[in-house]
Amino acid sequence: MRSRHRHGWRKRTLQDLSVQGQVVNVQLTLSRWQCRHRECQRRTFTDRLPDIAAPYTRRTARMAAIVDLVGYSMGGRPAEHLMGRLGMPVSDDTILRQIKRRASVSIQDAVRVVGIDDWSWRRSTRYGTIMVDLERRAVVDILDDRSVASAKAWLQARPSIEVVSRDRCGLYAQASREGAPQARQVADRFHLVQNLRAAIKEQMSLCGHANVRPILSEDAIASTTAQHRRARLAHRQSRQEIFEMLHALRQQGLTYSEIARRTGFERRSVTNWLTSSAPRDRNRAALNPTSPLYFEAFLAECWKDGNRLGRHLFHDLKNRGYTGSRSNLERLLQVWRQAENVRSEVTLPEVKVSEPVRDPDT
Repeated sequence: MRSRHRHGWRKRTLQDLSVQGQVVNVQLTLSRWQCRHRECQRRTFTDRLPDIAAPYTRRTARMAAIVDLVGYSMGGRPAEHLMGRLGMPVSDDTILRQIKRRASVSIQDAVRVVGIDDWSWRRSTRYGTIMVDLERRAVVDILDDRSVASAKAWLQARPSIEVVSRDRCGLYAQASREGAPQARQVADRFHLVQNLRAAIKEQMSLCGHANVRPILSEDAIASTTAQHRRARLAHRQSRQEIFEMLHALRQQGLTYSEIARRTGFERRSVTNWLTSSAPRDRNRAALNPTSPLYFEAFLAECWKDGNRLGRHLFHDLKNRGYTGSRSNLERLLQVWRQAENVRSEVTLPEVKVSEPVRDPDT
């Protein structure tokens, strides 16, 4: 924008790099111009200095670059101390604010590969959702809750997403399908390694490497089972001892905090122990619609009726509220097929049938 009508002057102070450890402030006097076009909403404007400083900033461009470099390397408070010793005083709040502003400008919405996972605001109490740009290895956003609606809205606002890396949570799978249908869903590195480990462990426990034979003999399997049973019994007895010890301390008149200090347990654990009348056994987590075992009765009925095709069962389960993956269902069906094959391979004893005796006169 250019104008020939001068409106006045404007003074601007910019902090620059230090000289011999001394603070340097640059005093600028800039012309203020007037726009007389009737449709122009900006009546007056000032000369810009794009190569020296950005608009409305109090530092030069090279000074801002030093602040970014030191802030990224050291953080807020250490960077403040170092900048003060170098003759360029900047507060820690200003350093962190500038880093966040630069990160938001650089990332914006151009995210191509995003990783979704849950984020704990407070452990075992309140969870959110964290979004990570896997190409830049930077956190893009943190959502307040862990729900399908919020993750779906976030994905819909960014149509540039091509790949969504997630865990096996059904909520994020549904949010990815509805919020970013153009993106490809993949498993993250942790769950890929976990699935590989489980598959290798299963195969190694069933078959050997060379001659396809059981790795453990029947005696070894029996001894291992007995050992696990003894370990569970010892664990149950140890829990009984902890239960009796905590209740004995409580009967002595000690408070929960004092018991936690003496025993080393957390106060929450002490409260759970003392509010129960008997030691609690660790039960397995309740099934949810992400697991095919949640619909085990329906699957067993379909299996008996002859409906054993994976894609048909997957479609039927989807109509009943199943939120898991098809591969998870196929793993369960594979176990059932193997069990049937083992039963069918059991050969029945041969029964010798004698030939009928014929009458020679006939």
